[in-house]
Amino acid sequence: MNNANETAVVCRDVTKWFGQGASRVDALRGVDLEIRMGELSMLVGPSGCGKTTLLSVIAGLLDSNGGELEVLDEKPARMTKQERIQFRRRNLGFVFQQFNLLPALTAAENVAVPLLAAGFNRIDAVREATKLLAELGMENRAAALPSELSGGQQQRVALGRALIHQPRLIVCDEPTSALDAKTGHAVMELLSEVAVRPGRAVIVVTHDSRVFEFADTIAHMDDGRIQEIEPGAARARQIANFGAAAPAIQ
Repeated sequence: MNNANETAVVCRDVTKWFGQGASRVDALRGVDLEIRMGELSMLVGPSGCGKTTLLSVIAGLLDSNGGELEVLDEKPARMTKQERIQFRRRNLGFVFQQFNLLPALTAAENVAVPLLAAGFNRIDAVREATKLLAELGMENRAAALPSELSGGQQQRVALGRALIHQPRLIVCDEPTSALDAKTGHAVMELLSEVAVRPGRAVIVVTHDSRVFEFADTIAHMDDGRIQEIEPGAARARQIANFGAAAPAIQ
């Protein structure tokens, strides 16, 4: 059911460095990579190998220093700063290691943030967010503040925030590293079930080998380069069953 012939991201000899002269650090040393629609792709490797830098370049949060980058058939290097912001708002969803929920907002209000940024009426945005939380197994926690939620529940809210505006690309930076093994496994199971779609790509940066089973493709990084790309062992997904019961997260 994957649209394997469609590419969401194309990197050709992408480079990124920080600093100048003797203090320069080369974070990306010529990355070649393709991310396909309909797949959950993982960037894996040791700390400091360039995974998060590459994810940030793909997401438009950092500029590359060289090479070619195409994201969803667009070239970020040709966009103005404001055009990049609008492109991210329309097309990208983000899931972070530390959840990054706004503490004064309820779960539903946190999920609704991308819709509010897009100009939706607040009542309508929160209503849609509440519906999505119910599909994510959080129907009884929509009015809870982040401080009243477990780590797994907070990450589920963060996933809802990433999904609410129907983005074509979801990027996740170490989404399980702040969770115990059982909860992290459940979060990845949920991510693979509700986020992966034929018209969407999901990229997960992780060094957690316990969740490699959920990948369709695994790109191994080291020293700022892609060293190897291998097929993942993702289980068969029922893509049409978006409303199926979500795995339990305590």
